Amino acid sequence: MTLQQPEPTQARRTTRDRNADLAERFGTPLYVYDLDRVAAARRALFDALPEEFDLFYALKANPHPDVARALREGPGRACRAEISSTGELRAALTAGYRADECLYTGPGKTAAELHEAIGLGVRMFSVESAGDLRHIGAAATAHDTVARCLLRVNSPSASATTGARMTGTPSQFGIDAETLPELMPELSSVPGTRLVGAHFFPLSNASDEAALTAEFEHTLALAAELRDTVGLPLEFLDIGGGFSVPYGVPGERAVYDKLRTSLEAALDLHLPEWRAGSPRLACESGRYLVGDSGQLLCGVVNTKVSRGRTFVILDGGINVFGGMSGLGRLLPVSVELDGGTADERGSLVGPLCTPGDLLGREIPLPSLAEGDLVTVPNAGAYGPSASLLSFLGRPSPREVALRDDEVVSVSRLEHGRVMESDTE
Repeated sequence: MTLQQPEPTQARRTTRDRNADLAERFGTPLYVYDLDRVAAARRALFDALPEEFDLFYALKANPHPDVARALREGPGRACRAEISSTGELRAALTAGYRADECLYTGPGKTAAELHEAIGLGVRMFSVESAGDLRHIGAAATAHDTVARCLLRVNSPSASATTGARMTGTPSQFGIDAETLPELMPELSSVPGTRLVGAHFFPLSNASDEAALTAEFEHTLALAAELRDTVGLPLEFLDIGGGFSVPYGVPGERAVYDKLRTSLEAALDLHLPEWRAGSPRLACESGRYLVGDSGQLLCGVVNTKVSRGRTFVILDGGINVFGGMSGLGRLLPVSVELDGGTADERGSLVGPLCTPGDLLGREIPLPSLAEGDLVTVPNAGAYGPSASLLSFLGRPSPREVALRDDEVVSVSRLEHGRVMESDTE
């Protein structure tokens, strides 16, 4: 967490002054998204991958239309959209993505949302189970079409030792690889569907390049093995993501200098036809593409001392930056300072009536007073849409998108309206 400090460098002073101006104009809590940084992250990740790779943007990281749009427009290669709900589908369409280029994922697709998605033109789905495939097929048949399906595979083992593990254990995600020999006849004959490939997502947020590369190599070897032993089609192969960026603390996006060369070597070994376009290859990313584009500005509402401990109370907490951090999964217990002199210790808390509204416990702090501005860096992913927005009925934070340091848009998610029943 970055705290505004005296005597910054000129670059820091410029950002500081800009943030102070935005907070004055639009109030706090306030998200600020730099679309130029989104575009830079897109270029960096495409450059780290072989040219033959597609790249899906996981809208769960940040569905803001200007942020999502920045990943498909402008110079360079464009991202496709990975979505897990009809709400994300509508956000993708608003941002200019084509429905027939979206990949629809998730273990709990309902009949209603499948009908809506297929009706809007979605044709590619990641399949989490035999039941999920039947549901997709039924919806596709009702629309007189055929859905192209990737089997999401839960590998029996994994290679990486860093990042959040997403495979190799019992899970609601994916079909256990060892069950595919028995299941393939059933999976291959579901009306309304055509199996075209596989989808893997073995880990998340891997800052260690060697670990990420090893996991991708393991994935490619398993995909080739399943193709050869159980007849898994491989027209399209999504090997997942796991690309890392700090969340809510200072730091830079991970750099993957050797990834392209390593992937090309692994593909030559396991799937040598890839250079001729078979299979079509893809990765996916959410936080890496947008994480460092965002800052969250919060105002200090009050400070107090309780039994020798200092509490700095902000106007935003887990209600604006907290679905993930509040679960204790992404936000560290101790939060770093980005420069400045920290001569005190205290806890940064939000405005909610729950002791769980905590952004940093007993962390180094400068002297803060009511009216001061606190900035959370690397807050472009898992912000408002991943937070407890409706809890206590507090208003959503405003979101400002910038390009070339100029305001492109100002918006706020609406929530909290009680809708009347549509039944007697």
